[in-house]
Amino acid sequence: MSEHRNESTALDEIHPAGEEVQSDSEEGAMAQESPKNSAAEIPVTSNGQLEDSHEHSFNRDLKRSLPAGLGLSETKITSHDFDSTKEGVVEAGTFPGKGGRAQQKSGPVVLDEVKNPAMEKLELVRKWSLNTYKCTRQIISEKLGRGSRTVDLELEAQIDILRDNKKKYENILKLAQTLSTQLFQMVHTQRQLGDAFADLSLKSLELHEEFGYNADTQKLLAKNGETLLGAINFFIASVNTLVNKTIEDTLLTVKQYESARIEYDAYRTDLEELNLGPRDASTLPKIEQSQQMFQVHKEKYDKMRNDVSIKLKFLEENKVKVLHNQLVLFHNAIAAYFAGNQKQLEQTLQQFHIKLKTPGADAPSWLEEQ
Repeated sequence: MSEHRNESTALDEIHPAGEEVQSDSEEGAMAQESPKNSAAEIPVTSNGQLEDSHEHSFNRDLKRSLPAGLGLSETKITSHDFDSTKEGVVEAGTFPGKGGRAQQKSGPVVLDEVKNPAMEKLELVRKWSLNTYKCTRQIISEKLGRGSRTVDLELEAQIDILRDNKKKYENILKLAQTLSTQLFQMVHTQRQLGDAFADLSLKSLELHEEFGYNADTQKLLAKNGETLLGAINFFIASVNTLVNKTIEDTLLTVKQYESARIEYDAYRTDLEELNLGPRDASTLPKIEQSQQMFQVHKEKYDKMRNDVSIKLKFLEENKVKVLHNQLVLFHNAIAAYFAGNQKQLEQTLQQFHIKLKTPGADAPSWLEEQ
């Protein structure tokens, strides 16, 4: 018994209660040791026996979860006796890097919310679908006579006149193109006929003068026809620009105005329906959101209406100026051609700065390019 007590006393002196096991050399080995070699960290209790408690399991699992080289060092695992109220304590300090530099502790990292492109596209599709549904419902209601529509009487009358004038100008343009085609064929025929008369004038000595007169007449008619053809083609080009570019651009703005008007009426109808319904905690946010959307589309509608009014005003001024000059040109050229007044016909082209294209004059010669 006395020997057993002496051995216990010796063990108590070697391993006092609550001793903390801490060694810098063992800490380096613990940081670089693989999770499989965990037997070297078995804690020892105050009575000299191995402790197989929850504290040892916690320390061992913690060691396995800390791979080597993660910047955690001076890891200190302390164990106490069963009477102590403290449990295992894990302390972490700075770990010197390979170059002897201590790593700085980084603060909390705040990650910004990453926007998902797929969700953004889905939200755009949802808004487009909702807007399309509202506009389609508004159009159907107007056609069935159940829905109301916003009408600007003065502006709508100007738009109707513009569309009617566009159809009439397109008809004039079509007829002028037909006249140009027929005149071109006639000029071509007259030129061929003049060449035939000139050939026969050289080969028929008895009818030399008669064939010569007809050849000169046909060539003169062909020349005057080419001059008239140039005036008509200039008239066609100017009217075509007016109809298919200037008026078409204005009508495109009118279409945007009409789309804005349908959207405005659709959201106005929604707001009116919500205002007629009950007002409670669930409907007030919807009413407020509908009011905001209504205000946005109202501003868009007012802007488009103002744009259409301005474009119609400028179009009317431009149309009067262009058509005045072109109608004067067309009249003077036709009158001079059928009157046989070649000089007046040429003066008409000079007045409007029209240059006739002679055959083969489109591409400059290599001497002119030098």
